[in-house]
Amino acid sequence: MKIIDAHCDALYKLQEAKRQKEKGELDYTQSSLLDTNFNRLKQGNVFVQFYAIFIYPTISSDEIWQFALEQIELFHTEVVRKNPQIRQIKKWHEIDELQAGQIGAVLTLEGADAFGNDLSKLRHLYKEGVLSIGLTWNNANLCADGVGEPRGGGLTLLGKEMVKLNNAHNVFTDVSHLSIKGFWEVMELADYPIATHSNVRKLCDHPRNLYDDQIKEMVARDGLIHVVFNPPFIRQNSEKASVSDLIDHIDYLCSLGGVKNIGFGSDFDGIDHFIHGLENSSKYQHLINELLKRFSETHVRGFAYQNFLDHRPETHS
Repeated sequence: MKIIDAHCDALYKLQEAKRQKEKGELDYTQSSLLDTNFNRLKQGNVFVQFYAIFIYPTISSDEIWQFALEQIELFHTEVVRKNPQIRQIKKWHEIDELQAGQIGAVLTLEGADAFGNDLSKLRHLYKEGVLSIGLTWNNANLCADGVGEPRGGGLTLLGKEMVKLNNAHNVFTDVSHLSIKGFWEVMELADYPIATHSNVRKLCDHPRNLYDDQIKEMVARDGLIHVVFNPPFIRQNSEKASVSDLIDHIDYLCSLGGVKNIGFGSDFDGIDHFIHGLENSSKYQHLINELLKRFSETHVRGFAYQNFLDHRPETHS
């Protein structure tokens, strides 16, 4: 079964390797250090992979934009150009134009820190084909507070402007790392909300997960909730989790009416602990087989890719 994965951090890993020259550059086609390398995507039947631009918060403010541009360049040179079967998706309808054997690659931005308060830089990111933007990572920035900011503030005026620009450009606004107050303010503004990699807080009380009322609001607004494969977000205070544990989160989302809103956002290449049997992109069909034991094929197809296709901005009513 085909797979759409809404979050990975391969670009960050590629950049780290390139900057730490003694380690040598990573070969995106086959490096075993990359959970989402091309060969593993093919093995797992991933036909659309999202690639996050992510800048670690310790990077100084005067270097952040350069780091973002470097990751975009690596996306083009290492991911797309060296793997002819990978095609960048710059408009949502282009997913429908993928030929057999091709993989669609979508650029996203994890945290508005990259452009600071310079909206010309944000417009440059749109031109580069960034199709999903999260206002924050865990920390605060000029747009909003993340889940790790103790004051728990919401969106700034700049953050609200960014959401409106996302709407105008048919770009998702990602709530996965956002403060609770920020989440509710996005709900008031965003035409296309998504949680690219979050689970259920009722089952695992972690700040990166969603409360029941948040889940219900996402469902009410036709937002997408893509479950994440990071064990600490699946089982309370644990670095271990099973596929069954992950499926419990999917089942709970269904119980809150989210059967048509669920997708996958692995966070591969951004996590250090893995679900047993789901350690990289090549193992995706194992997850599908286990899901088919508990859900209908129609519902599993929805989780795997159809729910996302039905909620894309350009097809979304």
